[in-house]
Parts: sequence; C-alpha cells; structure tokens
Amino acid sequence: MSGVVARGVTKAYGATIALAGVDLEVRPGEVHALLGENGAGKSTLVKILAGAVRPDGGHLTLDGAPYAPKDPAAARAAGVRLVSQERALCPHLTVEENVLLGGEPTRFGVLRREEAREIAARALHAIDPAGAKRDRLRPDALVADLGPGERQLVEIARAITEPRCRLLLLDEPTSSLGADDVEALFAVVGRLREAGLAVVYISHHLDEIRRIADRFTVIRDGRTAGTGRVDEATPAEIVTMMAGRSIEDLYPRSPRAAGDVVLSTRDLAGAHLPVRASFELRRGEVLGIAGLVGAGRTELLRAIFGLDRVRRGEVRVGAYVGPASPAARLAQGVGLLSEDRGGEGLALNLTIADNLTLSRLSGLGPLGLVAPSRIRAAARRFIEKLGVVCAGPDQPVGALSGGNQQKVALARLLYHDVDVLLLDEPTRGVDVGSRAAIYALVDRLACEANKAVLVVSSSAEELVGVADRIAVMHKGELGPARPVSELDVRAVMLEQAGAT
Repeated sequence: MSGVVARGVTKAYGATIALAGVDLEVRPGEVHALLGENGAGKSTLVKILAGAVRPDGGHLTLDGAPYAPKDPAAARAAGVRLVSQERALCPHLTVEENVLLGGEPTRFGVLRREEAREIAARALHAIDPAGAKRDRLRPDALVADLGPGERQLVEIARAITEPRCRLLLLDEPTSSLGADDVEALFAVVGRLREAGLAVVYISHHLDEIRRIADRFTVIRDGRTAGTGRVDEATPAEIVTMMAGRSIEDLYPRSPRAAGDVVLSTRDLAGAHLPVRASFELRRGEVLGIAGLVGAGRTELLRAIFGLDRVRRGEVRVGAYVGPASPAARLAQGVGLLSEDRGGEGLALNLTIADNLTLSRLSGLGPLGLVAPSRIRAAARRFIEKLGVVCAGPDQPVGALSGGNQQKVALARLLYHDVDVLLLDEPTRGVDVGSRAAIYALVDRLACEANKAVLVVSSSAEELVGVADRIAVMHKGELGPARPVSELDVRAVMLEQAGAT
C-alpha cells in the first residue's frame, strides 16, 4: 500500500511504556486525524515518523518501501516533514530566509539567489495561491512582524519546499490561532490534500477534525484504540475511544447560589486593550468572558491581576480599590491561570513541588526555614486532590502531559487558597478527559468552596457549559453579562463576531 504504514510500533523510556503496539495507515491525498488524550502516545509516534525518536520495535513503510529514518535529516530526505506545536522559526530573519532555512540551494558553497527566490516564491504561492495574504507574507517581511496564523503558514511553506515531500505532520496547528487564521490554515491543508500529499493532523478539537479530516486513528495508553472514517463516527463514539469511557456529562453543573460581589471593574481600560470593561463577579458563580482572539480578553485579566498597566477606570477587589501588583493581588485572594502555560504559568524545569509552593513558602518549616519534606507533603495533597498523573512531587513539570501540567497550575492557586480565580483558556491544549476533570473542578470551586471564578475561553460551547453568566468582548469593549439560560452557542458566536 502507498503512503505511510506503521505496524506494532513500540517505544519505552525506562519503565515507562510510551507505545505498546500502535498501528497507523495514512494514504496519499488524505488528511488523517491522530487523536488521543495527553500522554496517550501521539507525540512519540509522530517523533518516530519524523526521525526524532527511534522505535524499539515494529515496522514502518513509506510508499511500500521500508522506512527507518535514523534522524530528522533522513526523514526530511525521504519526504517526511514535521510542523510542531512549538514554533521553529527565526523571528529576526525574513519570510524567504525562514522558508529556505537548512535547504538553501548552493553551488560550491555559494548561495544561488535566483533559485532561492524561485523556491520560496513557489512555496508561498502554494499556501496562498489567491494572494489574500500577499501584503503580509512578503518574502522580505520579518517573521517577527507576523501574527501567529501567518507564522504557521510560513512553517508549512518551509515544509513543502522539498519537492519530494510526501507526508506532512501537523501537531496541534490551530492551538494559538484565531478563527480567520484557522480558516486560512484549513484552506491550505485542503489544497495539499488535493495535490496528493498525505497529512497527519493532531488536534484535541473534534469540531476541527470533522471539518478537515477524512479518516482518524485513536491512540489510548500507547495502543491503537480505534480507526475509521470521520463521517461514519459520532463525536460521542470518538470521545469514548479516546477516554476509554463514556463521558455523558462533560459539563457538570451543581446548584449554585451567587453571593456577595468580590471583584468588579468599572470602565476599565488597559494600555492598549481592553478599551472599556465593566462587570461584577460574585462568590459562588462562574462568569464567562467570550470573544475572538485579539478582542482584549487576556489583557483584561492581566490588567486586573497587575501584570499590565491600567490606563483608566477602576478595579475593586473586596474592600481594595485601584491597581495593584501581582503579589498584592495574591495577598488579596486573587489568582491568575495564564493562557501561556509554558512561558508564564509554570517553570517547566522545576519539580511539581517547587511549582506549587515557591510563591508561598510560609508555614513550610520552623523559624522561617523551609523543610523539603513539608514541601513534598503539601504537593502530595494537591496531586491527590486534582488527580495529577505523575511519578511523584519531585518529577519535573516539563515531563508531564499538557493536561497534568494544567492541573499543577490550578493546584498552585488552590494551594494559595485564593477566593477569586481568573482562568485564561484553562483547557487549551488539554485532552478530553482532562477537560472533563477541569470542568468538574470549576463546578466544585463555585458550588462547594464558594469561590468566584472568571473563565476566559475561545470555545463558546465551553462557556455555555460551565458558566452561570457570559459577557462578550468585541474589539476591546465588554458587553453586559447575561444569564446562560438566555444564550446558546450560536448566539455567543454571533455576538463575539459583531454580527448582532
């Protein structure tokens, strides 16, 4: 069979079994979705296909011939290219230089400039044949000046500069893109499929999979849990394959009673965004903030927490009025979960215990000292409370799956015992099972712990599922918060797009 075929692929890291016999078939001219919870083995399989990891066992073929790349260079030479979730561009170089990076045409060590321009032009034309982004994706434009979606397209252009490219691996390609950029990406992927390229598409978003993919394979616990055509499987069936259980109620909602106002803003404006935001958040409720990427939702949370400057307006936390530093906000009982988990939310090279406790070491030892045993004991309590899957409190956070990293970031807020939780995209890059656990935690915090929870999310469905009230931000302006009983997913999406 042509395309890529994997049979019985295995891989272990010491005592940890990452893959225990995975099968995968990807045909030319199809988009094949690779699905599974965080830690299921998707990334390991993709790294094996890309030549970054050598399998322990199993068999790979590419277009009918044995395929065993010894490194990424060998994989690229065979026509397999990876566009990873972490951007691999040089922002100080131009679009053309990034597209050609590592594959510049030379003769006797001298760059053949005309040929280089032709190769880059062909690649850019392939991803933007109508020229819709011609003004932004100029060959001489600096990558540093491009938006996330445009950078993603540059990565794909670099991947397809190799004329023998046969298999393109896309790892969470829409994780940081807005709606318009997602549409542009889908159009590019569709054209590559029509050109006969085989595409492996990794995503946690089933709505994306149903739009872009032809077939799917689900990996669970290092094994193939199921495969089939996307149009012949319901979302519920795919979720059951991924989680190993039926998730009947993804959005638990216990009876909640809103109490006193604990956080409010009035005509709040940041340095650039938001333009104007007024709302009240009460104990025992979940308030959702909807809006498109770039509308000012994240900037609103950063201004409240003291990370960004407040240009105008008022922030009130309990009896405290006015702007404050992040340390002061924590002391006032306000905690922020950043949307940038790896860059701001966690110190990935430190342990779980350190990430949980470093910002509050008081009470972890006698006479102002810190006892490592008490740090570990405190971490164990929250590891158990939130169901963090790990080797123990001394495991580096960077070694955890995305879902478990997010649980550690949430655990730190609970360790601080904050009363107000500002959650910015709390389920971004998180698998279905971990999302269900986070939704259940948010419900318990509002209902049982009487906390006030503010959730920013790009998913209208998520906000309708977890929130009591929803306010929509459009171009920096925050609209009034309305009870979720008066809204549905379509209404929220129309409002955030400015169509109402």
